Amino acid sequence: MAGTKWISRREGAAGGSVSKNTALRMCAEPFQGVRFEKMAIPKYNELYSLFLFAIQDGAPHSSKDVKKIISQKLQLTTEELAERLPSQRQPTFDNRVNWAKTYLKKAGLIDSPRRGIYIITKEGLNLLASGVQITNDLLKNRYPAFSAFVSGASIATPSALDGTPSSTVSDTPQETLERTYSLINEQLADDLLSEVMQQSPAFFEQLVVDLMKAMDYGDGFVTKYSGDGGVDGIIHEDKLGFNLIYIQAKRWDPSTTIGKPELQKFAGAMMGPPKIEKGLFITTAKFSQGAKDFANAQHIILVDGQKLTTLMIEYSIGVSVEKTYYIKRIDSDYFPD
Repeated sequence: MAGTKWISRREGAAGGSVSKNTALRMCAEPFQGVRFEKMAIPKYNELYSLFLFAIQDGAPHSSKDVKKIISQKLQLTTEELAERLPSQRQPTFDNRVNWAKTYLKKAGLIDSPRRGIYIITKEGLNLLASGVQITNDLLKNRYPAFSAFVSGASIATPSALDGTPSSTVSDTPQETLERTYSLINEQLADDLLSEVMQQSPAFFEQLVVDLMKAMDYGDGFVTKYSGDGGVDGIIHEDKLGFNLIYIQAKRWDPSTTIGKPELQKFAGAMMGPPKIEKGLFITTAKFSQGAKDFANAQHIILVDGQKLTTLMIEYSIGVSVEKTYYIKRIDSDYFPD
């Protein structure tokens, strides 16, 4: 199977945007004009076009449906689908489709309205109809969000063993491991933020209190949803409640930017009574520079969506350990000189 390649050919594909009639025809005649040849499991970066083909009708598709369509088009055998990663934790095919999904989503070519469900975006439909070969280089050159995501890690080459991003030739094994670990956590953070956005504001407020407890800031509770004076949660840093932290939690769209006025309202709530010296403004969105400057002057700690998911992963809020790897060395105390 090694070295076997796959080929997809789209007859008459042209560049440019997809017209309404073209889009409707694509939905009515999926995979029209595309020929697939028998092959082994492709690398994740060779699955981009196939993933888009699988969801080109514009309807939501489950991860299971996408994998089924792709495997059928590739004519993968039962044995090939059962092939597992060296770690034996996951089928190789599933792993590579999942990584293809991650990168396509980062490029804005697909969207995930809820966990495990995917839909093609207008840009994804346009790129698919253009007939160009979808590669990592193309995605890096066309889509800044994709480029930013992979800027801290080496893009995988077709020789990657398990479909995850590979290292450069000069990397040590330790560097390769740490880079891969970082990229896996970035993918997890992205999925985690999407999951948080599907929950209610009340759930998010409780999540924030749970996170503060996990970070050993003390005992806490969510305030009542009416008449809370602009405060969503309170943390008692000591058992008797002498030292309090007020929390403002905003589950807003991650693309939203929170400005100075929102911070001023929170600062007003902290004036009391009682007057509170410490405040935490935590959100799934972003903060403007004006908001950051004001917060620094008022001793208010800001946590945006990126920092939030990083803390959730670090303190195991909403995530669980899948596998633990131990890196060992020679115990010099055991062996005599």
